[in-house]
Amino acid sequence: MYYAALRPEEASALCRQNCELPEQGWGRLILEKARPQANKRWTNSGETYDERGLKHRARDDTRDIPIPPALVTILREHLVRYGTADDGRLFRTSRGRPFSSSAYSTVWQEARRLALAPEQVASPLAARPYDLRHAAVSLWLNVGVPATEAAKRAGHSVDVLLRVYAKCMEGQQHRANGKIDDALGE
Repeated sequence: MYYAALRPEEASALCRQNCELPEQGWGRLILEKARPQANKRWTNSGETYDERGLKHRARDDTRDIPIPPALVTILREHLVRYGTADDGRLFRTSRGRPFSSSAYSTVWQEARRLALAPEQVASPLAARPYDLRHAAVSLWLNVGVPATEAAKRAGHSVDVLLRVYAKCMEGQQHRANGKIDDALGE
């Protein structure tokens, strides 16, 4: 979720056929659908998940996301170790079923306790898996990825991207001043 700014329902629907994972270099994810979790009575299938189109897009629209070599390696190793579900999904339970949001939230909270200092665990830092998406987009913006490209990768409009993530740009004044100086030849 972090390296590609995926929503949990996008990660849940990720299939092998949607992953370009070269031996070296950058790869690509081509998202086609999402599998949001809901109560069984609110789905069309009677399951806790319904396959849907990507958020804020037409049902058959896709989103193309370049992924860094680190994620390519992680996904390649995951496929070797765990394979896929019968339908090609990368992430599933040992019985091939979709994992529940409560299950990955429980694992996430345990990972936070192991990885973070006690004061960080008590803080809102990375409180939910969805925060990985926010961290990814914030990183892209802070290292200078143009807002149009960051929005495209995240599946946002530029307007939404700037409204939601503009606050992550604090502390950039010195860097911006240097860029303007360089452009002005000063």
